[in-house]
Amino acid sequence: MNAGKNRDLEDLYQETILDHNRHPSNFRATRSVEADNPLCGDRLQLFLKIDGDRIADISFVGSGCAISVASASMMTERLKGATLAEAEGLFEAVHAVLTGGLAQAHAPQLGNLEALAGVRRYPMRVKCATLSWHALKAALRDGAAGQVSTE
Repeated sequence: MNAGKNRDLEDLYQETILDHNRHPSNFRATRSVEADNPLCGDRLQLFLKIDGDRIADISFVGSGCAISVASASMMTERLKGATLAEAEGLFEAVHAVLTGGLAQAHAPQLGNLEALAGVRRYPMRVKCATLSWHALKAALRDGAAGQVSTE
């Protein structure tokens, strides 16, 4: 009787393994981009999960200065659930404000990202604040793994 139970258990495990082989769970690549700013030492990897025309999930790992990490963190909070068009528009607004191409008053969509606007007074730090945003732009444009550098 015990031998029969062991055989049933072996069959069950075998079927589970075969089923996962035929139909693996979570078997997909997510869009990811590696980005670095050699002048400051910022390095990050951005991950995107796109569902239709929306950013279903966005995250990052890495290290860098406070401006770089804060910018990436704020970006990911803001873009979870956003449409791809909203993400593109926000990239343009953030980039314009940080590079002096647009006054804060003309970018009301920034919300708490407006805290980054003061960085534009320090040109060498603009690359820190925009690193994650350029990684986002590359991920949306290329749709695949890639690498971005500020240099």
